[in-house]
Amino acid sequence: MKRIGAYRLFILLAVIVDFLFSMIFTTSAIYQVVTVGLTPLQLVLVGTTLELSVFLFEVPTGVIADVYSRRLSIIIGYFVMGVGFLVEGSFPFFATILLAQFFWGVGYTFTSGATQAWISDEIGEQAAGQAFLRANQVGQISGLLGIVAGTLLGSLKLSLAIQLGGLLLMATGVLLILTMPEHGFNPTPREERNSWQHMLFTFKSGVAVVRQRPLLINILLIGLIYGLYSEGFDRLWTKHIIDNFTLPFDGMLQPVAWFGILRAGGVLLTAGASEVAQRRVRTDSFLSIARALVGFSVILIISLLTFAQTSLFILAMLAYWSIYVTRNLIGPLYTAWVNQKLDSGVRATVISMSSQVDAIGQIAGGPAVGWIGSAFSVQAALTVSGLLLTPVLPLYRRALSQSRQQDLLQAASAFPTTDGEQA
Repeated sequence: MKRIGAYRLFILLAVIVDFLFSMIFTTSAIYQVVTVGLTPLQLVLVGTTLELSVFLFEVPTGVIADVYSRRLSIIIGYFVMGVGFLVEGSFPFFATILLAQFFWGVGYTFTSGATQAWISDEIGEQAAGQAFLRANQVGQISGLLGIVAGTLLGSLKLSLAIQLGGLLLMATGVLLILTMPEHGFNPTPREERNSWQHMLFTFKSGVAVVRQRPLLINILLIGLIYGLYSEGFDRLWTKHIIDNFTLPFDGMLQPVAWFGILRAGGVLLTAGASEVAQRRVRTDSFLSIARALVGFSVILIISLLTFAQTSLFILAMLAYWSIYVTRNLIGPLYTAWVNQKLDSGVRATVISMSSQVDAIGQIAGGPAVGWIGSAFSVQAALTVSGLLLTPVLPLYRRALSQSRQQDLLQAASAFPTTDGEQA
């Protein structure tokens, strides 16, 4: 098969992958609850396994992309992810679901970063920036189509979308073997292959910078709390709806159809809300971002508690959409907020640390919330998830205070005293 242009292949890959992931995830959570019959604790442990595999293998798999080949790393990733989903859909047992999450997480780390690095090598950084935007646009459309496909396949058999998705991800690996070019990659010289040493140096540098900046400590604590609450909700919201609500038009619409509606509605609402947020929030202003984050966090907490406590499906649906939208707005705004008032020399380090503390929060908070769900009720676990988020509000308040103090100190140091020394 003739190799096609890197740009066109990158866009095609975005269409395929977003379609397949949406198709799989539309049914996978329902499959784990209904077909496999996982308990709340088991559901959360499934997520913890995924987070741990990503956390532990991000650096080792990055070595392959940096040292040997971006193309090889990406191809391996799609084969491994495909195997993971095929195992999950074919063997409905807790142990095999855990194994599948391990494969999915490791496979993801092979593609994470490598795909962006590959297209940047092939077409240049400036053109790659435009490719990222275009891939995001077409990915949203194909993702919506994937939700429809997952809903239709899930109405026939819940495992069908997962199995087919796994096979097609492996087929994507074959497609890449036959068509994927790699002309711009220069392997890392053997004497510079020190990813582990670089990781250790980055970690030490980040710790040193954060220890000297109380504001950064506060920001990272907020990221940790976002991680603490999120894993429990991500894994238990589906079970909550299945167990505690009578879905409208029962007998006419299968549960998978309602979950497709919930996901599709969330995507469409997020697109509109993101446009409004871009116009209203000044992303170059620390204060503007912080105020927006506080407002969205308040809405998120109220929505989480409403979702956990209501007995009305229509209210639960509205609360879910509110949660979906606010989370998707908080994510990029928090990244932009972390990026404020950072020296260029430490920016990448601190942003990387913010991602790591979120993962640590998910790994730490998920099992505890899952245990509450198994020992008491899913409703209690989701309520705890909402309450776990509340400490971000005083932390935001403290961050704003620290920011004002920092601005005052910088302003004072800019003016000389009467004896000529800096204030």
